[in-house]
Amino acid sequence: MSAIVSMIPPQAPPPAPPKPYSLARFVGSVTLGIWLALGVGIFLTVVNGWDPDKFAKYGPSFLSGLGVTLMLVGCSVVMGAILSLPIALARMSKNKVWSWLAYGYVYFFRGTPLIAQLFLIYYGLGSFRPQLESIGLWWFFREAWNCALFAFTLNTAAYQAEILRGAIESVPRGQREGAAALGLPDRVAFWKIILPQAMIVALRPYGNEIILMIKGSAIVAIVTVFDLMGETRRAFSRTFDYQMYIWAAILYLIMVEILRNIWNMLETRLTRHLKR
Repeated sequence: MSAIVSMIPPQAPPPAPPKPYSLARFVGSVTLGIWLALGVGIFLTVVNGWDPDKFAKYGPSFLSGLGVTLMLVGCSVVMGAILSLPIALARMSKNKVWSWLAYGYVYFFRGTPLIAQLFLIYYGLGSFRPQLESIGLWWFFREAWNCALFAFTLNTAAYQAEILRGAIESVPRGQREGAAALGLPDRVAFWKIILPQAMIVALRPYGNEIILMIKGSAIVAIVTVFDLMGETRRAFSRTFDYQMYIWAAILYLIMVEILRNIWNMLETRLTRHLKR
């Protein structure tokens, strides 16, 4: 008993030796200081140059453009998701014709800039007005909004198809074997077992794709769609105040941050059974 009493009590570990102040740390500190100085300078410039009259005059236009941006991105993402499922299934098909057609579609829309695709649809199809009128489609392609929605839907469908294909192929083969052992038809196994697991895997890439679509939607201002960037350009052309673009940047940041937090909560909720 006396030996136990005389034992040395547990001691805290010795402090870690200080790290040497290397060149990399110095460069990092200087870079961080420059960014902080720029941020403070921009903030002070915005505060000192704040014009309530301009904000009251153009604020409603910015909100209107924000609604157009959200509507355009939301509709294109939903329709792209619907279109992406058959494209992903065609990519995985054993039929060479369907597989190569889907591959060519994905290759084109992922390999070319979104702005080039928008111009091809908006300006290119306008060159075929008589042919489109003869088949009754000119009413759709004469509107810049419809052309932008069509281009965005085709573009995001290609990206979402690849995301979905990779997620489906990542589901372990044992899930399919287990469903077959239970006597489930392939269609039921796909919709009830394979696809729900694949959607969890694809959740984070889907969020990244939506964020990219929000930021990429600014190009529709070039084809006279008055989204957030379109209203910003119009306000700047009348005021020549660079703060118009700062307001637009802040609104884009708010959209992305809200979506990021919603996606984090959704991912946490759907993957709670995977955490230990």
